Amino acid sequence: MTPAETQSAAEQEDALIIDIRPVEQRREDGELAGAHVVARNVLEWRFDPRCPHRDLELARTDRRVILICNEGYQSSLAAATLRSFGVDATDVIGGVQEWIRSGLATSRHQPD
Repeated sequence: MTPAETQSAAEQEDALIIDIRPVEQRREDGELAGAHVVARNVLEWRFDPRCPHRDLELARTDRRVILICNEGYQSSLAAATLRSFGVDATDVIGGVQEWIRSGLATSRHQPD
């Protein structure tokens, strides 16, 4: 999805934006308002509905999930994996870098 389509889906369709960037990249380019931060190295554990380490809010098959990374490479592979779990997952074309180029907002406060 484009950044604008992503923002619209989050606002209009209650889709979840999942930011999988490491803390260093979030510090560099800012965070996305309303996005859930899930570290890439635990993403499958949190989203697999069968996993005992799943996040009950996230590991659902009834809500669209839109992954975003720095440039759109990691998120496309991660979305394919989540789809294999039955999650309605996609990603943002060009990642946060395209989000910024599109003129969409990020916050510059220090992430946890």
